[in-house]
Amino acid sequence: MDWCHYRFRSVWNLSAAPETVYAVLEQAQDYPRWWPQVRAVTPLGERDGTARLRSLLPYDILITGEERRRDPDRGILEITMTGDLEGWARWTLTAADGGGTRARYDQEVDVRKPLMRRLAVPGRPLFLLNHALMMRAGRRGLASRLEAV
Repeated sequence: MDWCHYRFRSVWNLSAAPETVYAVLEQAQDYPRWWPQVRAVTPLGERDGTARLRSLLPYDILITGEERRRDPDRGILEITMTGDLEGWARWTLTAADGGGTRARYDQEVDVRKPLMRRLAVPGRPLFLLNHALMMRAGRRGLASRLEAV
């Protein structure tokens, strides 16, 4: 087992239409307004930018994301990531039964941050919890943001 490799999937059920959710999610520079653990996003160009993430544990994760796929018709937003995490992340939005949106977030990454690599085995349960808490706060923040749209 590679203790520095992670594969995540989160599913969020949201009351807004897929087009509305997509319009919010494609504005990555606005994530810090509604997702508390996304501390900063700085565009570098039209298709890439940097982000600083920090959840419960006392360290920042710095990544550079580059758009790999943007398909509003299929509800897909996907990036490649380099930096403290290397891999990819993807949003897939579909209409939910009864209205609203089913937002699925998939991520597959290898940890490159030296501290996290050194603590890979004993820290793994905490890293997983940290991610889960970040995703829970993101779902809440997005739901609130969508109510304001």
